[in-house]
Amino acid sequence: MKTTIQENDTNIVAFLEGRLDTAVAAETSEAMSPLCDVEGKDIIIDCTGLDYISSAGLRILLIIRQKAEEKGEHVYVKGINKEVREIFTITGFSNIFEFLE
Repeated sequence: MKTTIQENDTNIVAFLEGRLDTAVAAETSEAMSPLCDVEGKDIIIDCTGLDYISSAGLRILLIIRQKAEEKGEHVYVKGINKEVREIFTITGFSNIFEFLE
């Protein structure tokens, strides 16, 4: 699992690549922890390179969303493939997150 964070003037983007499952959840959570402190910018979770996400991975995204919402920021998910979208739909996360195409 690879996590890359890039920041520009209007938003901060986290690029996820690989499989976000229980085995890498702690490492990924730590890599994404700066997103919990973002203020004044939208957060985009780019899942173009994400092959799979488990409940542990969904929990990381939910925590980031909750922290952002407390500060009035938005979290968007983009680039999810069919399999990952199905996981979001089955778990109800498709109703929680905003998606960019």
